[in-house]
Amino acid sequence: MAERQSISDQGPAAIFETGIDPQVYDPIAVMPDMRCVKLGGQSLLDRGRAALFPVLDEIVAARNEGIPVLIGTGGGTRARHVYSIASDLELPTGVLAKLGGYVPMQNARMVQMLTAKHGGIYITDDDFEKLPLYVKMGCLPITTGMPPFGYWEKRDKDSRIPPNRTDAGVFLSAEFLGCKRAIYIKDEDGLFTDDPKKNPKATHIPRISAEELIARDLNDLILERAVIEYLRRAKWVKELQIVNGLKPGQVLAALRGEDAGTIIYND
Repeated sequence: MAERQSISDQGPAAIFETGIDPQVYDPIAVMPDMRCVKLGGQSLLDRGRAALFPVLDEIVAARNEGIPVLIGTGGGTRARHVYSIASDLELPTGVLAKLGGYVPMQNARMVQMLTAKHGGIYITDDDFEKLPLYVKMGCLPITTGMPPFGYWEKRDKDSRIPPNRTDAGVFLSAEFLGCKRAIYIKDEDGLFTDDPKKNPKATHIPRISAEELIARDLNDLILERAVIEYLRRAKWVKELQIVNGLKPGQVLAALRGEDAGTIIYND
């Protein structure tokens, strides 16, 4: 009598024939050890050499320690100008997303040139499946932080500005790869009760849940609000980490898995 085959041997169709719900099978974490890092556009890239070079040095140091890093770049002030002009022209949100995506793409190409001697390589959406190969070769992959929604970006109810911008794009990359955290490098020590640049009485929040943060409904938020909503529904990403790239050692600490800056977590 022939030995009974397992479901996996019989192929995907057999799963449905046996009545087993395919939703009980967990998705695969593609590269769970990857560190998905967002370089702030206005907070770092727009500041030039003095702010950016030390951060890149710490990222390269982490890569040299064997820590795989994927860099996503922000847009900064130039992207805001694009959104402002396009909004004034009453262009659809999808067009704003497409136009705004060119600035972080340009920033990614500049960061690639700055890190070329350390294996920096610029990747597009079409190169994403090559990411494991690039990491195996010792490269430092760099891409735009903008998610590839483009013309199909949905409009937020209160604004034409795309709700999914470079913070969201880095988060979605981390979620796809199966990472525990998405790391955001800004010019502040993390999350505050208000904008510390405008309100000196604002207090630092070292750790907070996504639910509590949404309930607080802060007027100023250092991350795109869509990212906090995504965190509540994520399968893999359980934490967002915000660190100050202007303070030496914070970026390297975050890449090593230390709880520097602010941690926003999902219960």
